[in-house]
This record gives sequence, C-alpha cells and structure tokens, in this order.
Amino acid sequence: MLHIVQPGLQSTLQGAPRVGFRDIGVPYAGPADPLSMALANRLVGNTLFETAIEITFGGFSVEVEIACSVAVTGAHTEIRRAGENLPAHQTLHMSAGDRLEITPAKQGMRIYLAVRGGFVAEALFGSTSTYLPAGFGGLEGRALKAGDTVTFAGKGLSEQTLQTPAELHPVFTNSFALRACGSAETHLLTPDAYEALFNTVFTAGQQGTRMGVSLEGAALNLNSDGLMKSAAVYPGTIQCPPSGVPVALLCDAQTTGGYPRIAHIARCDRHLLGQIRPGDRVRLLHRSHEAAVEDLAAKNKVLRSWLDGFTL
Repeated sequence: MLHIVQPGLQSTLQGAPRVGFRDIGVPYAGPADPLSMALANRLVGNTLFETAIEITFGGFSVEVEIACSVAVTGAHTEIRRAGENLPAHQTLHMSAGDRLEITPAKQGMRIYLAVRGGFVAEALFGSTSTYLPAGFGGLEGRALKAGDTVTFAGKGLSEQTLQTPAELHPVFTNSFALRACGSAETHLLTPDAYEALFNTVFTAGQQGTRMGVSLEGAALNLNSDGLMKSAAVYPGTIQCPPSGVPVALLCDAQTTGGYPRIAHIARCDRHLLGQIRPGDRVRLLHRSHEAAVEDLAAKNKVLRSWLDGFTL
C-alpha cells in the first residue's frame, strides 16, 4: 500500500483506454501519454496498461506501507527518497517506511508511477481509468488527495531491476513538432488559413486539460459559420470553433462535436499531446494519410523491441 502525502495538482488512477463504448457516449479516457505509462509498467513487470498513477506536473509524495517495486517515467522531474536522488526509467525497490517524492516537472506535463502488480481501482465500462468529468473509475471517480491509501495487487516486489533502453527514453522540451493529417472538414479552411495551420508556431493555451489543448497564435478562417451537425471526434482530432483558435482533443474529449474537424494528429505522435504544457510551442507537420500509416508502423516496430505487443 502507498499512503498519499502530497497529491500534486491532479493525480488519478489510469488504466487501459475504454473501447467499444463510444456509441453510448463514453470517452476513451486512459493515460494521456500511453507510451510513458507502458514504459513504467514494463519496468515493474506488469502488463503494459496495468493501472498506474498519472501525476500532472508533479509535487507528489507517498509513504510506502508495504515493500514494493515501482518505476517513474514521463515528464522530466526529480525523484527522491530520504534526500537520495533516484533515476527515472528504472525499477526502484522500496522498503516499508520509505517516502518517495516526485518534484514538479521541469519539461513535459505528466508523470507516471507504476507499481509491481498494479494499483487496485474501480473498473467501469471496460477500464479502471478515472474519467473526472463524469466521476467514475479509478478511486471513487476522483483525483487522489492527501490521506488516501492506494493498494496494489500481488506481492508488490519485482525480482529484477530493469532500465528503459536509452534510445527509447522520450525527450520532452518546451517545443513540440507533431505530424498531422487532413480531416473531414479541412476543405472549409480558406487558403490562407490552411497555409497558417501548417506554418504557424502555435502556443499551447493556459487551460490545457485532459479534454484538449488550444493552439493559439493564428486565428483560422473557414468558409463556414463554424458550426455543423454533431459528428464523431477522437483523441487527436483538431477542431476549429468560431473563434478560429484550433483545439487538439485529448483522451477525455467528448465523443461527438459540432465544430469543423480541420486536422488530426497522426497516431504516431498522439501520445505527445499529453505532455504539452501551457505556453509550450507547437508546430504541425503535414503528412498524407499514407505517410502517417508508414510512420506509425515504423515507430511501433521500434517500440516493440522493448514493449512487446505495444501499439500507439
């Protein structure tokens, strides 16, 4: 068991995304950065989407009540135990009574803490992931708070000490270049707006959440009133509301939307959306659908050398 001392800005239990329930309006949820969570689980010998803690920004600490093996991945942070600095991307063996501290992230936005055996959480609609807007999944459908105790399944201790291969460490800065394809209503952009979409260095808005990230810097004009009948949207869809400020949707986004879908982040880069902080720079790199499929296959091949069976 782990006792939450400092919960950080927002920490939730997240497991595999929900699939097969979109027809009743249930979003995928799951980790905002599924690659980082999979890497953490791999280090403690779990299945890749075993329930872990997603920590936004950091400033998080727990007391270990039962000896266990943990791993920390994701945004760049410092990890400490009794004043000792510990490495990210490595199996960490904790003793009862230890306090694990994760400092505020320096770059990137979300940190993942996995434990051998996975955390126990409420399963609903096929996943243990917390969906905060509706208040279900995870631990009582809410963010973790000081005084909570989270339990884990199994013996909690790993017999191995593993490290993520250096070439697979995600590198986060304050600038992101994301491959993107056209979408269903891209044709509604004016020529100038289309040019701006793929040639502007956007700034991530101040209200970056698990719902979406606004891309500020160029108001995009459409040959439309900006409204349309509701249609399906997915994580990675970029919508353009009447304000002209595009919004890239994340894992907790609604399942349908009434704004034009002007682009879509390629699946090979979609996991990076979960690491964009307010004020970060974002550039969209145009890719054809065929090129995006090839990029995805190439990236998955590299990742599967360490994460067997993983798919972005």
